[in-house]
Amino acid sequence: MAVTIRLYISLVLLAGLGTSHFLINPLRNNRKRSLPDTVVDGIEIYSTKINCKVTSRFAHNVVTTRAVNRADTAKEISFDVELPKTAFITNFTMTIDGITYPGNVKEKEVAKKQYEKAVSQGKTAGLVKASGRKLEKFTVSVNVAAGSKVTFELTYEELLKRHKGKYEMYIKVQPKQLINHFEIVADIYEPQGIKELNADVSFITNDLMNVLTKSFSGKKGHVSFKPSFDQQRSCPTCSTSLLNGDFIITYDVNREQPGNVQIVNGYFVHFFAPQNLPVVPKNVIFVIDISGSMSGRKLEQTKDALLHILNDVKEDDFLNFILFSSDVTTWKENMVQATAENLKEARNFVENMQTTGLTNINDGLLKGIEMVNRAREMGILLDRSTSIIIMLTDGEANVGESRVDKIQQNVKNAIGGKFPLYNLGFGNDVNYNFLEKMALENHGVARRIYEDSDANLQLQGFYDEVANPLLIDVDLQYPQNAISDVTQNNYQHFYDGSEIVVAGKVVDLETNSFIADVKGHGALNDLTFTEEVDMKEMEEALKEQEYIFGDYIERLWAYLTIEQLLEKRKNAEGEEKENLTAQALDLSLKYHFVTPLTSMVVTKPEDNEETQSIADKPGEGRGPDTMLYATQLNYQPPSNPYYWVDGDPHFIIEVPQKDDALCFNIDAQPGVVLNLIRDPDTGITVNGEIIGEKKASSEPNQRKSYFGKLGIVALQMDLQVEVTPQKITLWSGGRKSSFTWMDTVTITQNGLSVTINRKKNMVVSIGDGATFVIVLHQVWKKHPIHQDFLGLYTVDSHRMSTKTHGLLGQFFHPFDFEVFDVRPGSDPKKPDATMIVKNHKLTVTRGSQKDYRKDSGQGTKVSCWFIHDNGSGLIDGVHTDYIVPDLFYHSTTQS
Repeated sequence: MAVTIRLYISLVLLAGLGTSHFLINPLRNNRKRSLPDTVVDGIEIYSTKINCKVTSRFAHNVVTTRAVNRADTAKEISFDVELPKTAFITNFTMTIDGITYPGNVKEKEVAKKQYEKAVSQGKTAGLVKASGRKLEKFTVSVNVAAGSKVTFELTYEELLKRHKGKYEMYIKVQPKQLINHFEIVADIYEPQGIKELNADVSFITNDLMNVLTKSFSGKKGHVSFKPSFDQQRSCPTCSTSLLNGDFIITYDVNREQPGNVQIVNGYFVHFFAPQNLPVVPKNVIFVIDISGSMSGRKLEQTKDALLHILNDVKEDDFLNFILFSSDVTTWKENMVQATAENLKEARNFVENMQTTGLTNINDGLLKGIEMVNRAREMGILLDRSTSIIIMLTDGEANVGESRVDKIQQNVKNAIGGKFPLYNLGFGNDVNYNFLEKMALENHGVARRIYEDSDANLQLQGFYDEVANPLLIDVDLQYPQNAISDVTQNNYQHFYDGSEIVVAGKVVDLETNSFIADVKGHGALNDLTFTEEVDMKEMEEALKEQEYIFGDYIERLWAYLTIEQLLEKRKNAEGEEKENLTAQALDLSLKYHFVTPLTSMVVTKPEDNEETQSIADKPGEGRGPDTMLYATQLNYQPPSNPYYWVDGDPHFIIEVPQKDDALCFNIDAQPGVVLNLIRDPDTGITVNGEIIGEKKASSEPNQRKSYFGKLGIVALQMDLQVEVTPQKITLWSGGRKSSFTWMDTVTITQNGLSVTINRKKNMVVSIGDGATFVIVLHQVWKKHPIHQDFLGLYTVDSHRMSTKTHGLLGQFFHPFDFEVFDVRPGSDPKKPDATMIVKNHKLTVTRGSQKDYRKDSGQGTKVSCWFIHDNGSGLIDGVHTDYIVPDLFYHSTTQS
């Protein structure tokens, strides 16, 4: 896992946080400043947090940056994050002056049309592109009004792959600006127990050592890095940051057993990585491009890598070299054993390699494949050995057979599924799509070797990954009638230091045990590994809610399934490709993953228009400089009305055309459920259940009530959400998922997006319908009277249909009122007035209520005209008309 974060300001200032960059244009910033060190060009980045939560190798990462425009004019701020190419973005939100704009994942073509519409309207395009070897960039920009605050929050997830015996999280840190609150926090939970945990920081100093903490015990590990403002300074009086380099966390788990099976909420994951097995002898053919384009440093680095590899070849291994340019030459006519004498001769052969001619990939590969097949037929190779071909090229086929589809077919037919092909593409001039497809359809992988000073180390590193096969023809088996939708469960090789991961659905939830069998051929004999899991013990073992986020195994399964479907899709054609695409797209949308088939769209209403920001994942074959989508967002104070109910319970209706607000209270007994919103067209219903105080007052007028439960129904999506001050529960298609207010997580199910902001609020977006913000109000747990309660805020009411009704919903439609004869009231500070509304003449009182969207603790006062007697005359009918039987009651009948 890797992340780099930057902020760009007005194309002059580049602010990078968490991996932030502040680059100040000297032509614009050559005057002295009296502003604090944290303010650059009027913008203060006052907080950046990178929070990594890993549960059973599945990483859930949240990058949050907060800024404020301290200038007198609007400023543009761009949020720029570099994240791993293997990760899927799952959520992005912008919060401007307390109002949150969530992202929605849509099919790429739909998102593209929205993007093109935005560009045609003059919106400025940003970038999302590949960045370096392992990263890709996400960028979004917004114009922020003077004095406004903005919070960017990006969430992405990935499965950490075991590499050379370690799981790695990589964070690039480059602030180049001082930040009041900068922190990196990683919490790791591994049911197998953590064996080792390390944090390597390239820019560490003695002073910073004190703020880098790492610890692990049993199943839990923790790493944090929280330098103070002064500790970030590159010198005692400097205003620049010394945080500049790599922050790498590595860990591994205990492996008392070869495998580990975990089952949560109807999904299983099986991690398999046996230890201490003898290495299976291997037969390696190196097929090396020596065409003219390989001359110079490329060839020298290739030679250096091959010479180091020859030092690691084992005596039981067999090998040979095939060199191709316009013609094909071989070191030996047949494969030979790696004896000391043969290795000495091989080194001499490598040292004397010279470049010449063009690039005949087809004949070079076919010669290598034919050599392996012949050696097996002749009995030259050991019975219990495995064969691999490693091909290196820096260009495209341009002599002999040069049609890539024909080369692919020739190679596939020749290998016949008997052994893998690994393709290494040296530099940017290769046809990497071709190399990748050819490797994948022959059970191998492709890897790009970057033209750099460490290219030889890249080559050696790849060989190290495949140098020690421990098992071949590995088959992972599970009870046939108890599972479904299993990811890939058979592999040609298991290499030392790696791990096989299989996930799937458990359909027989009544069974008491779950058995996993793994079979494979070892160096000495055939092996079977069996693991039996007690389902009840598993449920108890995984109740670590502080560390586990939601249905992590289900999301791991979805991630792995999408990843494998996309790989299969690369070699598919016609109907098969369409089916694979449909499956991957459906899962991407369901689980809110930004994949090569989807894009993240952030939509903000603005003067009756919509502005989009689109996060798009690079697709197949895109080069390192391919630009993708994002658009500028321009923010001005909101003009759309907001409707909310909070406190005792106070209903507040904003009326923008009057630049005013109306409010009323509802007096109902604890246990009563009120209908707040009901839209028969979209099937969306919101109900709330009243709670009282712990100890009711003896004075009736002093009794207070609140909303203690909220129920959201999305009928057309077969979804229900129940929110209490203790937990959030979702039902989708009869399946239940539960979360707590301790979580910071985004959940997506069947078009529903729920973002929980730890102990503060949650944002619920229902397809293309409205967005609701639910605010959590917490009080001292030992308070003798008060208890926790909830507030409901409706953000995009204009997305609801004209048939929407309910205590709040009826006000989503335009209505008018007139206030006159303002006069002193019984309270000198609260004048009375006469109001004409809905053909009723009412006496109303000027007062104020609280808006807790921005500050759930103190709130912000909102002036309003208060309608007495439970909103009588303002609401349709009387308040008792809105009582419903239960929290999830819904009706398609229009009031």
